[in-house]
Amino acid sequence: MACTTILVGKDASYDGSTIVARNEDSPGGQFEPKRMQVVLPKDQPRVYTSVESHLTIELPEEPMRYTSVPDAIEGHGVWAAAGFNELNVGMSATETITSNERVLGADPLVVYTPASGVEGEEGYVPACPGGLGEEDFVTLVLPYVRSAREGVERLGALLEKYGTYEMNGIAFSDVDEIWWLETVGGHHWIAKRVPDDMYVTMPNQLGIDWFDLGDAEGEQLEHMASPDLRAWMADNHLDLTLRGEYAFFSEDEYELIEDGDDDCIEDLDEDLDDDGSDGDDLEDVFVLDAGRFEDIFNPREAFGSRSDSDHVYNTPRAWYMQRFLNPHDVWEGPFADYTPESDDIPWARVPERKVTIEDVKYVLSAHYQGTPYDPYGKHGTPETRSLYRPIGINRNGQLAVLQVRPYVDEDHRAIQWMAFGSNPFNALVPFYANVDTLPEYLCNTASTVTTDSFYWSNRLIAALADARFRDNAAHIERYQEKVGARGHQMLRETDRAVADASGEELVRALEQANDRMARFLREQTDALLGKVLHTTSLSMRNGFAMSDN
Repeated sequence: MACTTILVGKDASYDGSTIVARNEDSPGGQFEPKRMQVVLPKDQPRVYTSVESHLTIELPEEPMRYTSVPDAIEGHGVWAAAGFNELNVGMSATETITSNERVLGADPLVVYTPASGVEGEEGYVPACPGGLGEEDFVTLVLPYVRSAREGVERLGALLEKYGTYEMNGIAFSDVDEIWWLETVGGHHWIAKRVPDDMYVTMPNQLGIDWFDLGDAEGEQLEHMASPDLRAWMADNHLDLTLRGEYAFFSEDEYELIEDGDDDCIEDLDEDLDDDGSDGDDLEDVFVLDAGRFEDIFNPREAFGSRSDSDHVYNTPRAWYMQRFLNPHDVWEGPFADYTPESDDIPWARVPERKVTIEDVKYVLSAHYQGTPYDPYGKHGTPETRSLYRPIGINRNGQLAVLQVRPYVDEDHRAIQWMAFGSNPFNALVPFYANVDTLPEYLCNTASTVTTDSFYWSNRLIAALADARFRDNAAHIERYQEKVGARGHQMLRETDRAVADASGEELVRALEQANDRMARFLREQTDALLGKVLHTTSLSMRNGFAMSDN
């Protein structure tokens, strides 16, 4: 799926939460209806067969309960997308990412091959199952892992055993950590822990731009990978990183200082303390021993892409998200640090201030506001306004924001914020994830268009409001603010009310809070639909000013 992801480390978020958020976008020309679901242990399959790849896998006997956002129309797989298990481990899968010919030639994707010929006759070749993919990952991993790190380990083992038919990025979170895993070719993978004080932006590209093989092969403090990654890379000449005598890293990027650059080396030495840590003039800098140089490489250069289509479809999205969260960098003009078409936009950044839920919603709804590239804007020209692929696009299907809060008890700390439809026109709503059921308004999506469904209501609002964007903007903004404010109020009041509750009493109280939130949400959504319908109807081309009365 074409998606956009942002990850926020606990020290970079407004309240100490880890935050994982991803838009799930349908392919071009399609609109895949989505719904919410709680999968209870009794409903989790013990034998799983993928629709896409025809692969059958036996699953462990003791799954946990988990929330999910599956496709609403059955027949082509689950596509569970995002959710929490009962131990507050979150998972979002997947961000479709890019690769290159060298990688795909060295480790081909594992694609389903249909049977050829007639069974029983000479020359018959039976079907060959493919590997795993976005359809499968959440169902096969989330019910069985007790931490974000365990999620990486389980998915990594599955990829090594069964392979994959596509390149993907997958996020795992718990109260302490966020890990990002990227598949590499058919059977290889890398994973990196998101620094606590940073955020990560991910369009549909392989994103990790700094990786420590020594850590991945050793303590695995911040890096994990396929066990044979180093040898496989060497055998296939995949590492493109240039190395010199000294290497150092700052908060945003690394530089490799070539042999003989004595002035640069001298400046670095003067700024380093005797123990090798950074001095007053450099931030987050360290020097690697010469024997460690071969451990460090840039996966984006080795495994990713740098194509013309990336400069239209991918890099502009990372540019705009980071432009919003680090506004005092130079983003435009001849002296810009990064442009919409830069290939070296950092994977992770320290934000200029702490990141809120509303910031996450804004960047994942963005259509390049305030730039010449906004399709609804007045700046630029008609050509620039359609130059780059927006983040908030017509085929957004759902946005799940997974928040794990450290300041409340474990039995109600996981919050799954949800939005359906095109993000510039919808609202983000919180729901407690430690429950056995979720509100019908978010779970009842079917193929029939109806305002009884939160998904379909949002789709209708977006299609109507888009036609008269400026006329409807105030209605949308007031709706988003009102729903968001009630969401924060609901969490604050419910946290206080359930402070002494436990067990079934607590679960029922959380479900009731979710139901109250859903009732308020429906009232506001129905009211917004009425306002947008009225406003857009006034601008119909067959209107006439003379009254009939």
